Amino acid sequence: MTGRLEFLRDYREVSFGGYVTFGNDTNGIIKGYGALTNGNFTIQKVAYVLGLKHNLISVSQLVSTGLRVEFDNQFSYIMTGNRDICLVRSSRKINMFPLDITMFPGKPRLCLLSKAHSEISWLWHRKLAHLNFRYMNQLVTREMVRGMPLLRFHNENLCAACALGKQKKKPHKSITDSNITRPLELLHMDLCGPLTVASLNHKKYILVIVDDYSRFTWVFFLRLKSDTFPELKNFITSIELKIQLPVRRIRSDNGTEFNNKKIE
Repeated sequence: MTGRLEFLRDYREVSFGGYVTFGNDTNGIIKGYGALTNGNFTIQKVAYVLGLKHNLISVSQLVSTGLRVEFDNQFSYIMTGNRDICLVRSSRKINMFPLDITMFPGKPRLCLLSKAHSEISWLWHRKLAHLNFRYMNQLVTREMVRGMPLLRFHNENLCAACALGKQKKKPHKSITDSNITRPLELLHMDLCGPLTVASLNHKKYILVIVDDYSRFTWVFFLRLKSDTFPELKNFITSIELKIQLPVRRIRSDNGTEFNNKKIE
């Protein structure tokens, strides 16, 4: 609990939160709750008590949240449960261990924030879909994300996933010279279907033919897949008579509608 409202973040007032009795038998009303942090260390649900002159912290409540509190002859330590990271270290003063933690009233400045541990930096980098570290620090200083720790994120190594995502594929050189010298020398064709919804004439297949020389395209609608051969035969006969040039080659995906004895 604290009597400094400017230390609290995400503060929420309550209609009646009870009261706290002081040593002189006076009462301080609990006006609301918020979070108290210095960047590395955050305490949730801190009560704002009107008239409280000293900040009070409960060791038992810290341990209940999964943290670890230890004492020796010189310092007190608040660490993560597995002792990987020391969040707060406070010096001993006579027979007491006052919590040595500097709070950031108002909006924090990036230069005052503690440097985040490497694991925490990369964890938030992945949580935010591999966001740039410069933008991550802007989210902290501008308080744009709730629950984000007040830390200065940094990267000492290049993210492998980001490096792969930023790779560029070299473009293929366009083919300027073509062996095709006249229309109908090479025809590309493919059959699409069956479509889920038939046309008004009950046709579910689409035959597409493209001339490689002119890029002219013909589109035919078929009722059945077996109609490909007669439609293709009629098309080749009519186009050869019209242009007065024979069809030399046909290129397809070797589907059964093209690769069969009738077309051969």
